[in-house]
Amino acid sequence: MTDSLNLAGRILIALLFFGGAAQKVTDPQIVEQMIGWLGLPGWLVWPVALFNLIAALALIFGPRVQLWAVLLAGYCIFTSWFHWQLRADPWQVTIVVKNWAIAGGLLILAAQGPGRFKLWR
Repeated sequence: MTDSLNLAGRILIALLFFGGAAQKVTDPQIVEQMIGWLGLPGWLVWPVALFNLIAALALIFGPRVQLWAVLLAGYCIFTSWFHWQLRADPWQVTIVVKNWAIAGGLLILAAQGPGRFKLWR
């Protein structure tokens, strides 16, 4: 049962990053505006979308689930900074808290590993 729960958790976390990739690809202007307010170039939306997609697939299938979990935890903490800069909007503060909680779950995954249900190490 532990391995099944591990896989279910990985899929649920991966869905968040699949959704992030899809949102960035289908409506990049939202992210471009947000990072533009912070002085960053809008084209960064594309490598971030690709990272989200690859990382989501890696969480589910591998390889190196633990490494991807650590990278995604860092990504969640790092992107929280952008949302914190927009903290006049209470929703952005909620996103910061959510990102930190997801980072915590990813760090637990990194510590515990992917269990038996993985395609690659």
